[in-house]
Amino acid sequence: MTITVRAAAKINLHLAVGAPREDGFHPLDTVYQAIDLYDDLSLSAADEDSLAVDGPPYVDLDGIPTDASNIAVRALAEVACAGGHAMRISKQIPVAGGMAGGSADGAAALLAHDRLHGLDQSDDVLLAQAARLGSDVPFSLVGGTARGRGRGEVVEPVEDAGTWWWVVVPSGTGLSTPAVYRHFDVLHPDAPSQPAEPTELLAALATREPVRLARTLRNDLEEPAIDLRPELGALIERGEREGALRGMVSGSGPTCVFLCEGRDEAMTVAAALSATYDVVLPAMGPVAGAHVVTTG
Repeated sequence: MTITVRAAAKINLHLAVGAPREDGFHPLDTVYQAIDLYDDLSLSAADEDSLAVDGPPYVDLDGIPTDASNIAVRALAEVACAGGHAMRISKQIPVAGGMAGGSADGAAALLAHDRLHGLDQSDDVLLAQAARLGSDVPFSLVGGTARGRGRGEVVEPVEDAGTWWWVVVPSGTGLSTPAVYRHFDVLHPDAPSQPAEPTELLAALATREPVRLARTLRNDLEEPAIDLRPELGALIERGEREGALRGMVSGSGPTCVFLCEGRDEAMTVAAALSATYDVVLPAMGPVAGAHVVTTG
């Protein structure tokens, strides 16, 4: 039997960062949203472990490890029953783009393994497994719109009845997340110990009004990311000139995302940016977290 699980990309509507703790991690207060760019992970029992990866040309397949350093492989190593597994990941989420594609794969591997072996573990157990893999993995299981605290791994669903349209522009060159955090520390040596809460953004989500949501989007890592990669700032300015309500760096970058008034406006902005940028992807959110799409 083969189980295929679909997991979505995430963007951060609010990403507030505090001063690093004694353990070196930065406390976060963030609001995630899952959007309809997906990775599909297929898992079946096999004589030995293997991983194959495919995807469209804009996905840097060369940058994806297929050994024990891949987060999906690590997920299976943490929870796997006896015997081997054959795993294939079909990627749409940009690699090293600040959209948690690796975390999505880790969450998909956990869920696929659970369903393949008929374990039917509780959500709490799966979320605990996910938190051990990385800060964004629990959200990849939950999906929708959710608030994350701690290092981002403490996830609480947020009521969001809106439909939000985005334009996603990946970069062909990655940007190191640790480097962005280090630069944040340089730019903000007086960062507060507790990051800012998303009070205004949560209120904006409840209105279902894109213009109001646009005013409340926040990413504390945007400034260091743009300082390291000034072309990201130029891209954001261009997208807003083309009609986006707001552009911002996604997570630690280098992908940029643009909130638009609706579907038609997103298609217009995407068409305009496609004249200059190789990969431009309209997307909608929120969408479900990791879920089984085929069994057979």
